[in-house]
This record gives sequence, structure tokens and C-alpha cells, in this order.
Amino acid sequence: MSESISAEAPRRVDIAIVGGGLVGASLGAALAPLMRDRALSVAVIEAASVSDGLDAPWQPSFDARASAISRGTANHFDSLGVWSSMAERASPIRCIHVSERGRLGATRLRAEEFGEEAMGHVIPNAWMGRVLHRRLAELPLAWHCPARVESIQPRAGGHWLELSDGARLEAGLTVLADGGRSGLKERLGIESREHPYEQAAVIATVELDRPHDGMAYERFTPSGPIALLPMAGQRMALVWTFAAGGERGALALSDADFLARLQASFGDRAGRFRRVGKRHAYPLSLVTASETVRPGLAVMGNAAHALHPVAGQGFNLALRGVMDLVAAIEAGLTRGDAPGEAATLNDFEARRSGDRDNVIRFSDGLVRLFGYDHPLLSHARAAGLVGLNLLGPLRRTLARRAMGMER
Repeated sequence: MSESISAEAPRRVDIAIVGGGLVGASLGAALAPLMRDRALSVAVIEAASVSDGLDAPWQPSFDARASAISRGTANHFDSLGVWSSMAERASPIRCIHVSERGRLGATRLRAEEFGEEAMGHVIPNAWMGRVLHRRLAELPLAWHCPARVESIQPRAGGHWLELSDGARLEAGLTVLADGGRSGLKERLGIESREHPYEQAAVIATVELDRPHDGMAYERFTPSGPIALLPMAGQRMALVWTFAAGGERGALALSDADFLARLQASFGDRAGRFRRVGKRHAYPLSLVTASETVRPGLAVMGNAAHALHPVAGQGFNLALRGVMDLVAAIEAGLTRGDAPGEAATLNDFEARRSGDRDNVIRFSDGLVRLFGYDHPLLSHARAAGLVGLNLLGPLRRTLARRAMGMER
């Protein structure tokens, strides 16, 4: 990565990416062909120190956070030239098992039914970050890390940014990919619409007494959905949803009592739970930005939309946004438009809106469908899961959506 920019004078860059996490780093990697072929100038600003240890031996932690990426996301990573490295630590999802506690209805979506080796993969977030940052280190971009955006001012032709490392940038397009944590969105007058689900998720890594064979589970229970995603060895990533306040009791339990409660809620279909790592909890809300584009500005990733984890679509949706933004920028450059011009960003929004709205409706609909414990509704859900096993076209549609192959 290039050296930091001198603070003596503002430097003009075509694109400034605020946030070097998974979304921002993916965008930087996706812009590589335009840096090479169109001499596009790019800067990435990341507040956390992430450059150290990129070449150190990989030492995965039992508690490493992981994300489920769809088959479509893997294809995008392949197009960025990073999938072969990502795959070194990727655990395939060969089957998705969906069920509701206390009901006979269940469905299984198997990758082999749809001509795929895997429906998706589970990869430690830290490994994805390492692979992406290694790729960024090969590119001719300006890397500001650790650095924060101290001020951002709209100007004709883009924004002026002052960074905590002393650099000053004049960016034609500023992309907010910082997860919304920096407050830049609010400073620019972009509000967030929030719909609390009155739920909280407890996340942890658990270990089973037998191989999971690439099976992922989505188990709907009266207390909330339980998702288990296959990881290396006999580990699985757990996401357990509780009504707001219920997570405090789960966090207070001893490891043995937590595993016993999980076993009672989930059942024995995956085997016996024999170990749990550190537990963390966070409240669940549907959060969407009131604006995702302005002239000279794009909002991406969790800064643009934070979803319920029940469908596991958050990062997959964000990466499709990355690819759509790059496609819109390339089309704009071909027309003679700069990356931050309104025509380019309106093209990006047109590409994104349908996919984004569909995923939000799908995720929100699942929460509402399985979030109410009513006998008649429970019977209807069970019948729906049974019917899903029998209806080929509907199964194919659901599977292709899960694999990120259909918007």
C-alpha cells in the first residue's frame, strides 16, 4: 500500500473509501481493474490498525467470529482474484435444514440437488479481512490506517476530508463503508430509520460431539430462532435470538447450563453440544439509511442497511452492492462521467434498489412469520415447511436466493 499523503496540501482522489473493513476492503479490491485501466485514484481510510501481522502465521481462535457467504458471493470473490485464498479457511454449507420446534414440518435444501458443490461457505471474518488487506497491499492506492475522518465538507465536485493522520483529501466520490459507527452519516444530515424487533441475538462458537458434515440449521423455537453454521472441525457458529431482555439470562449461565439449555431448545438432530466459547449479545433492529446516494456520496454496507441475521443476508447483500457500484462507475467512465456525478450514482441506486428491497422484505418477513407463537399460525408454518419439500419450483427459488444466485 502506498505511503500516507502529505498534510501540506489537499490531494485530489477520485474515490475515498471510509472504512477498511470487509465491505470497504472488498470495494477497494473490486476497483483494481479501474485503477489499472482508467488510472482511477483511490484512498482507503480505516480507524483500526489492521495492517500489522498480515504475513504472520495464522492462529485461528476457537471464538473467531465468522460469516456465511453465499455461492454468489464466492463467485464475486473469485472475480476479484481472492477466492482461492479465502477458500483455504472456508467451511462449505452442503445442506440447509429448516425446522420449527414442536412441529413435524421441516425442509432440507441440498446443494447437490441444484448442481452445486456447496450452497455457501462459512469463513472467519478475520481471515476474510486478512485476504482482502493483502490484496489491497498490492494495489496503487493511498492507505490511511489508523486514521479517522475528523471533518467532511461538501464541495463542488465532491467532498473535502480532513483525517486524524494529518492528511487532507478532496474526493470526487466519498463512500461511507464504516458501518455507521463514525457518525459521518449523521453529520451529513442522513438519518437512519430504525425498526426495533424487540429481540437480541446471542452469538458464540459451539462444538459438537460428532461431525456436522456441512449441515447448516435454522431452528425456529418459541423463544426465537436458533441458527447453526458449520465451521472447521466439529465447531459451529451459533446465533440464538431471544426476546429483548432474555439474552441477559443466557449470558449469565455457566457454560454447562448454557449448553444444557441450548440442547433442550435445539434438540439432538446435530448431536450433543459439548463446548461453548465466549458469548456476546447485541440488540436486533432493521436499520435503513434515509439516503444511500447523493452527488459525490454513496452509503454502503451496514451504514446503509442493517438486517436481522435470521436469513444471513447482510454481508452478501453488501457485496452485491460493491459490485453494482463498480459496474455503475465503469459505465459512467465510459460515458465520460466522473465516479461522483449524479448520473453515475443514480445508475448505482437503480441497480441496487430492487435487490435491496427484496432482501429486506424477505428477512423482515421471516422475522414476522416465525416471531409469533399462535397455534393456528404454527400449524400453517408447519404445513408450509412440509409443502416446501414437495414443490420443486418454490424449492429452487428459495435455494437460489439462499445461494445468492437470484435477486
